[in-house]
Amino acid sequence: MRRSILSATAALALTACGGGNTESSVQAPGAEETAKTKVLEAGAALLQDRPPIAAINAYLDGFHFYNGRVDAQMEAHHYCSLLNEDVIQCTIYDGNVRDAKLMGVEYIISAKLFAGLPEQEKALWHSHVHEVKSGQLIAPGIPEVAEHELMEKLIHTYGKTWHTWHTDLDKDLPRGMPQLMMGFTADGQASPAMVAARDARLGVSSEDKRKRRADIPQPAINPGADAWQKGRAVQIPDSTGVHAHGGSNAVKEPSNRDQNATSKGSDEGG
Repeated sequence: MRRSILSATAALALTACGGGNTESSVQAPGAEETAKTKVLEAGAALLQDRPPIAAINAYLDGFHFYNGRVDAQMEAHHYCSLLNEDVIQCTIYDGNVRDAKLMGVEYIISAKLFAGLPEQEKALWHSHVHEVKSGQLIAPGIPEVAEHELMEKLIHTYGKTWHTWHTDLDKDLPRGMPQLMMGFTADGQASPAMVAARDARLGVSSEDKRKRRADIPQPAINPGADAWQKGRAVQIPDSTGVHAHGGSNAVKEPSNRDQNATSKGSDEGG
């Protein structure tokens, strides 16, 4: 019988981020905090309970791309809490430091729950098999044995991810429409330079983790997930121009991005 996800992640509650720091990629506009604001902040920290925040007990680092735009990809720092054996919820940041920007959220559910979703809903979710087997999804700062056990559980799950602050596009504020994100499903999709930079910064080796996870059985992926691979990449159209690509069922072929990772396109929603 598969052991509980909770038991696999118990050690995570006792660890910090581990590894190196990842700074936020953008500087939000605004004045420095005043002395009065700092006093109020310190008082709130001492006097107010924060049960939902206190429940966060897992830190995962991986990569996302805009649904239908596999070339538009970025690193994502996940801070997660387990609601029960079958549901995990994560807040996603562009770094792991105090001023990291909140990029979005990811909901993670078990294969059992995913199988019961309507087909239209399944198209919004991505599998985690390749993320685990490739070594790209990591849990920095915990012992290898604990991370391995956690990955044995996560390989059977599916994620639904929305990004609301597109800091990969050098956006200083949360501009444009929320965008549906996906996870990589095969070798050759993720930028080698992006993965290597993450590995060097956090002091890990994705290739080493790939080898260590070779013993994790690879489950069959529900055909309803990763719908973008079948030509159906659901996305929210963005009239602001921040994301000119996208639209229900729109798919854009990979293209070269400029140095600012500005996502452009002319696909129409269909």
